[in-house]
Amino acid sequence: MSEATSARGRLITLEGGEGAGKSTQARFVRDWLTDRGREVLLTREPGGSPLAEAIRGVVLGDWAEGVTPECEITLMFAARAAHWHATILPALQAGRDVVCDRFIDSSYAYQVWGKQVSLDAFNALQQLVLGEQRPDLTLLLDLDAELGLARARDRGDENRFEAESQQFRQRVREGFLTRAREEPQRVRVVNAECEAEQVSAQIAVILAEWSAGSA
Repeated sequence: MSEATSARGRLITLEGGEGAGKSTQARFVRDWLTDRGREVLLTREPGGSPLAEAIRGVVLGDWAEGVTPECEITLMFAARAAHWHATILPALQAGRDVVCDRFIDSSYAYQVWGKQVSLDAFNALQQLVLGEQRPDLTLLLDLDAELGLARARDRGDENRFEAESQQFRQRVREGFLTRAREEPQRVRVVNAECEAEQVSAQIAVILAEWSAGSA
């Protein structure tokens, strides 16, 4: 059997605020792993399966009645449950690596820190959907919240989260950084304020070190 199919695959997630360049760097991670003989699935959250993509449209929609924090986190985990069981878990079990643009840490940062949903509610949903499963490696693309928002607007990649306050975006950033402080072996912080090529170079160093340690 090849390395890619002889054992369970690995889950690598990319996290960060708006405009951090997660999608670009997720493609870089996929290509880096593929070049080294891994079979790789690239996916995203919310979304990643037909049902999860349908829920994504609801989550990101601008509803006249509003979306309460409790409704938002429940929808996020509903999409994650569909994505996990239909897409991520089968790929991992088949020995494929999975690279995911956003995952569980986004719910922690956006809904717990940003929207101030209780940590108990988050933990209960996390346990229900994932049990003890966690990403093998998380790349946190960190940058100033206002710079990230400006980049997102320049790309025309806006949704209702971009309408949130500066205080909200700062809380989200602190939520991500708190996660990194709590789990430094899993969550690696990458300076995302530089050019994309420099961000990729930082990620390549992390991936090489991590791959050597997990071989």
